[in-house]
Amino acid sequence: MGTAAIKVKIMPTNPKANLDNIQKKAEKIIKDSGSKNVSSEREPIAFGLTAIITLFSWKEEDSTDDLLDKLREIEDISSAEVIDFRRAFG
Repeated sequence: MGTAAIKVKIMPTNPKANLDNIQKKAEKIIKDSGSKNVSSEREPIAFGLTAIITLFSWKEEDSTDDLLDKLREIEDISSAEVIDFRRAFG
């Protein structure tokens, strides 16, 4: 099977949530799940809320359900969802 490039949008519960802390924890969870090439950026949403958009490589045949569940357990996270899933190579 091939490798997929996945983008996950992580939404904080409120505008005052510590985005640096959330980003560090999310990237650690993703790396510990076997992903590579993890990068993140921030996207302003509305009313002071900023989402963290994380891009990483993933084995195409693996489900992302467990990963998303772990991300949703991070303190001050209201949601984590895959916003893009595409074959990268292989």
